Amino acid sequence: MAQKPSIPKGTRDFTPTEMVRRNYIFDTIKGVFQMYGYMPVETPAMENLDTLLGKYGEEGDKLLFKILNSGDYLSKVTGDDLSARNSIRVTGQISEKGLRYDLTVPFARFVVQHQNEITFPFKRYQIQPVWRADRPQRGRYREFYQCDVDVVGSNGLYNEVELIQIVDAVYRKLNINVVVKLNNRKVLAGIAEIIGEAERMVDITVAIDKLDKIGLEKVNLELAERGLSQSAIDKLQPILALAGSNREKLAMLSDILKDSEIGLKGIEELTTVLDLSESVDLNTNIELDLTLARGLNYYTGAIFEVKALDVEIGSITGGGRYDDLTGIFGLNGVSGVGISFGADRIFDVMNQLELYPENVTAATQVLFVNFGTREAAYCLRLAATLREAGIRTELYPDAVKMKKQMAYADKKGIRFVAIVGEDEIKDNSITLKNMLQGDQKTLSMDEVINLIRTSV
Repeated sequence: MAQKPSIPKGTRDFTPTEMVRRNYIFDTIKGVFQMYGYMPVETPAMENLDTLLGKYGEEGDKLLFKILNSGDYLSKVTGDDLSARNSIRVTGQISEKGLRYDLTVPFARFVVQHQNEITFPFKRYQIQPVWRADRPQRGRYREFYQCDVDVVGSNGLYNEVELIQIVDAVYRKLNINVVVKLNNRKVLAGIAEIIGEAERMVDITVAIDKLDKIGLEKVNLELAERGLSQSAIDKLQPILALAGSNREKLAMLSDILKDSEIGLKGIEELTTVLDLSESVDLNTNIELDLTLARGLNYYTGAIFEVKALDVEIGSITGGGRYDDLTGIFGLNGVSGVGISFGADRIFDVMNQLELYPENVTAATQVLFVNFGTREAAYCLRLAATLREAGIRTELYPDAVKMKKQMAYADKKGIRFVAIVGEDEIKDNSITLKNMLQGDQKTLSMDEVINLIRTSV
């Protein structure tokens, strides 16, 4: 017996019903993006490895999927490298490309490459899959979609507030209760400075970013393993434990960071974002979270994460400001800020909470029964008329028993079956059967259209 086919761990197939639901999520997010003036772009699934490497930190680099060079990919590898098992050197010789890890770094490359064709500030959205060689688990996949929105070429903190407004609008439309977690990398730099470990900010942020996942004890252990002194770890504890309202946290933090210029700059930016956010009508709460670090190295200012309140799952949206991401590709001084909606986690949340509206469907609304060649040819014209009226319509392709055709309509959730035989052709009418209620009526075409439209 042939082995049953399978797909790689961390990837998923999606049925037609699931795709309809996913498209509802994509369309909702896309619609909000467009309302704020963002325009779509796309970039290739693969990028040159030198575009990707070194942009996500040491751990991120390990999660990049590398693509083997075409042809004899071992032709440039020496026996010494193979025998020494020097994987980093060998990888550089056998692989020049990789699957994109996120949409932000490819976007920075796009901006630099097309800088003479775009208008700054440049506002773009991008909805495409990304790949990470992560350990698959609930809510974490190796292939997943990101829905990114970014603006580059502007330093204004109004952009951060606009992103919070976008988050609020998207989740209000999707009916998901969320909280926006907010922090600032300058504050984290100030904390690292105050505890005497300014040079180890990356180590600190990578560790404390895992606080929700592994707990404080393991975070402290990792900090020690990364070389932080016990004195620095001890000084960090009360900062991570700060509690109270956003304003109270900022006040306490201002005192803690009074001797750190960069830390006070971060507090100033947080205060501005919170002040501006209070001036607009938001349904979503914003919570200052000093443990939020966003482990990616390119963030330099405000950082965001969005958590669903009614489901235990990781963040479903995240992002932040990057002051010079394009600088790594030769275009200096172009600040940007953006967020990414994790479509697959949003999909999981909506499935678990059953949040889809009843009318979210791409299912056929009307199925014409096929009685034979003459009747089917006549029904083709009727089906075309219904489609022009915006009604999703099928003609059953084979003249088989009525029972089989009705079973097909029932399994696909088709609400109406149109029966057109000799009598209907003669009277220029359609007998329409309601599969939910079981009744049927003989109607004109206009009556059929009106009935189906009012039954949505």
